[in-house]
Amino acid sequence: MSALKPAEFVQTMIDIGEAKTKTAARDLVLRGTMAGIILSLAVVVALTTITQTGIGIVGALVFPVGFCILSLMGYDLVTGVFGLAPLAKLDNRPGITWNRVFRCWGWVFLGNFIGSLIVAYLVALSLTMNFAVEPNAVGQKIIAVATARTVGFENLGADGWITCFVRGILCNLMVCLGVVGNMTARTVAGKIAAMWLPIFIFFALVFEHTVVNMFLFPLGMLLGAEFGIATYVNFNLIPTILGNVVGGLLFTCIPLYLTHAKTAPALDSEEQAPTAAPQTAR
Repeated sequence: MSALKPAEFVQTMIDIGEAKTKTAARDLVLRGTMAGIILSLAVVVALTTITQTGIGIVGALVFPVGFCILSLMGYDLVTGVFGLAPLAKLDNRPGITWNRVFRCWGWVFLGNFIGSLIVAYLVALSLTMNFAVEPNAVGQKIIAVATARTVGFENLGADGWITCFVRGILCNLMVCLGVVGNMTARTVAGKIAAMWLPIFIFFALVFEHTVVNMFLFPLGMLLGAEFGIATYVNFNLIPTILGNVVGGLLFTCIPLYLTHAKTAPALDSEEQAPTAAPQTAR
């Protein structure tokens, strides 16, 4: 069999969540940094294809290549550990505390942020010939996208904040399905297919992803987008993080855990005592 049953891959989810909470800070940061670098380059590829073709769905089709590469290399996105790490605590694995779970989240987040900023600076340099010319068409597209999803939300006030939060929920519902997809197959081709589909959905529907945004919006600012750090943090980063936690943990990983690792007792009519036949009067 090239595919694992749900009860099998859910145990893998718990094991991986436990392993990540016990991983040294150096490795969490390093893996997070490399994941941020690879995913950021995938964003550039996707936006380049959208700019070249004028068709958004083409960008969504190519974007998952970055997610597949980083997952196969064993690197970590904070959006994935939002869902996986708490499972070890919920399963009462020895030595796992909420402090360890939050520590894991924090170090991976830091690594993702470092990797994203590195690529943001290098891409900004590339698109402007070392900041000697105005951004090209791809750079202008990045500025437009970054502005729409920061200033656009800010202009709507609370409605914009809630919209970003909801898009964050929907995003990590899909992204964590992609993370789990890597555990559902035994072949590389099967893993890629299982990861590609949900990641395509999240990008095509323009949902909000913490790591994508921690690259895209700093890059927009480097290229000359007219919004500041406060607007980015308050009207995108914070609601996106909160939405990603809810989507990945409550909408994807916990339901899988509850129904496949903590399955309710099955009903079996054959094991029930037969009902006594009524006696006839004599």
